[in-house]
Amino acid sequence: MEAEHDDTDQTHVERGRPASLANAVGRGVRRGGERARAGVHAVADRIVANAPRIPVRDLATLRKQFPGLGPEGLADKLVAGAAGGSAAVGAGVGAAAMLPTPPAMPTELAAEIVGVASIEIKLIAELHEVYGVRAPGTAPQRAIAYLGAWAQERGIDSTVPASVNAALGVRMKRELRQRVLRRGFRNLPVLAPFMVGAAVGAAMNRRDTKKLAHKVRKDLRTQQTPWDLPPDAMTPLTSPLTRSARL
Repeated sequence: MEAEHDDTDQTHVERGRPASLANAVGRGVRRGGERARAGVHAVADRIVANAPRIPVRDLATLRKQFPGLGPEGLADKLVAGAAGGSAAVGAGVGAAAMLPTPPAMPTELAAEIVGVASIEIKLIAELHEVYGVRAPGTAPQRAIAYLGAWAQERGIDSTVPASVNAALGVRMKRELRQRVLRRGFRNLPVLAPFMVGAAVGAAMNRRDTKKLAHKVRKDLRTQQTPWDLPPDAMTPLTSPLTRSARL
């Protein structure tokens, strides 16, 4: 009887080990998911906080800096500059992943997402200037509108009030976090040191920035305001956000 009792206890122990392991794995996955969500929210919050600080040049300033260009030529210049900037950020992270002892890559990835987001939001804002579809409102309100355009990967539709609503609502926050999450997953291969490096990181960012610009320009062309007015006819931006160095 004692032998049978021992066998039964041993069976319970053996059965309990997989169950305990499964529970431990489940807890680990849940904790990992919670940390991932917290990370996405933190990056999204940094992008939101940074958006009003991004310097944006108005149409008059852009035309003075790039004389002799029409709307499409000027837009091409802006896209090329932004693509080069985002490529440089991607190259930096790709190169870091190739180091013998890589730095804290989640931190590097977060910094890259915020950096590229700033470049692309600036590009979107200035493309709206070039096509004469400036978002209404104050500088902070416009910043939020362009942030929403970045999250949606679309140009602002000035005929739809909801698209230029300055309130950072639940829907925009959700779209913003989804974009951050997509960008993070897209960048995961950049962090694999034996797969890619600086060149691939740069190429991926350049491609994505150009793809975003193509979508935004397509939307803005349907609402474009012709340049048949003097360069200074459009009200200048009266915010510190207008100060910016050439891309």
